[in-house]
Amino acid sequence: MRHFSGSIFVAIICLSLATWWGFEHGGVTGALTAFGVALILGIMEVSLSFDNAVVNASVLKNWDEFWQRLFLTVGIVVAVFGMRLLFPLVIVAQTADLGAAEVWNLALHSPHEFSAYLTKHHDEVAAFGGVFLLLVFLNFIFDEDKELHWLGHVEEKMSSYGKIQAVPIFIALLVVLGSLTLAEESNHLVVLTAGVWGIIIYVGVDILSNMLEKEDAEGGDLAKVVKSGSIGGFLYLEILDASFSFDGVIGAFAITNDVVIIMLGLAIGAMFVRSTTVYLVKQGTLDEYVYLEHGAHYAIGILALIMFITMKFHVPEIVTGLIGIAFIAASVWSSLNYRKTHAEGAEDND
Repeated sequence: MRHFSGSIFVAIICLSLATWWGFEHGGVTGALTAFGVALILGIMEVSLSFDNAVVNASVLKNWDEFWQRLFLTVGIVVAVFGMRLLFPLVIVAQTADLGAAEVWNLALHSPHEFSAYLTKHHDEVAAFGGVFLLLVFLNFIFDEDKELHWLGHVEEKMSSYGKIQAVPIFIALLVVLGSLTLAEESNHLVVLTAGVWGIIIYVGVDILSNMLEKEDAEGGDLAKVVKSGSIGGFLYLEILDASFSFDGVIGAFAITNDVVIIMLGLAIGAMFVRSTTVYLVKQGTLDEYVYLEHGAHYAIGILALIMFITMKFHVPEIVTGLIGIAFIAASVWSSLNYRKTHAEGAEDND
């Protein structure tokens, strides 16, 4: 429970602020509505991002206490204020050619107009976030060093193709090109550009991580400050979180147009995702449930494809959330069976 004490405290603060904000603009009814919407957004964010927490934990478990604390402090500031508040404002400011103060006033006083600007640029946001998440999934599937395979021989065969390092990039480029058939013709260039940038950012973070790891192996001065390429890993997790939050932020406008309530609600979810990540690391859950990481990555792969599909078709957030939960539940069930089978095998050997 101690891992979630900070999240519970933040949730109480955010729900209190949401209630006050609602009361200021709509009295008691507005307060109750704001409280309920903020709570729903927080729950939605957690349900959509549990697979994000599992993948975060698979990276974070190799970090020392300093980097884990940094992830929960600086990282949460970036996640909440950077992606849940500033990112939507930056998109609208750039596309509407407005100043920061004007955009903030627009968000507060003309939320319908603000959300219309944001939704208008959903395609390029989906292309960037979708291809980044897709590469996370593909690099897991085509990892030739992976010893445990959830789908048996099929997954083992796919892992063997990991010897060809260009395979994930090749598939990602094909998906980006294929997504142009879903986007409106007027958006083809921006979608293609956003998709390519998503690939560039993913590869760039990977290059940075490998460079820092090489410095560590050679005992360079940089490695005395940065252990095991943790700066690269930190950037990777922040961009991964950003990719998850893109669709969540835009989807939140389907529930409410109040940007303050959206920020407070998603902040609750983001904090609980961070705490869940640390809980999984501290409890050694990934070692106990051996297929949990597999389930999370398959859920991420499906989410990536859904992000591309939403360029043309509306996919309710509850569908996305249920698919993720289904993969997680299936991986837990498989892990329990795996543990039971191996425990019986060990008893037979004795």
